[in-house]
Amino acid sequence: MANAASGMAVHDDCKLKFLELKAKRTFRFIVYKIEEAQKQVVVEKLGEPGQSHEDFAKSLPADECRYAVFDFDFVTAESCQKSKIFFVAWSPDTAKVRSKMIYASSKDRFKRELDGIQVELQATDPTEMDLDVFKSRTN
Repeated sequence: MANAASGMAVHDDCKLKFLELKAKRTFRFIVYKIEEAQKQVVVEKLGEPGQSHEDFAKSLPADECRYAVFDFDFVTAESCQKSKIFFVAWSPDTAKVRSKMIYASSKDRFKRELDGIQVELQATDPTEMDLDVFKSRTN
């Protein structure tokens, strides 16, 4: 079913891979891309479980928008090991205006398809996705 605002559909693989990340922790992160020609969101890259936040940040293009999901492991003040699933709306300042508009108008519906997101992060440059930003959003 296409998104009424932007006409974007969501490929089934997007939801299936997200469920694997959430339930089985098969992936550390997933990067999603809008294929304009096909008018749908597709999986662009899967991060292996052993990959780091740095690998995740490097997998986002410097001048193109993307959606991404990151399974962030952290230790609480009480020394408990936890994880939270972050949804990142990556929209760098250098991206084309049309691309930013398409990603912005499709984001809410796409995010609703991914049941289990705990934290949303909007980022326009790498500093807004720094490891410290993730840590500060886990409270």
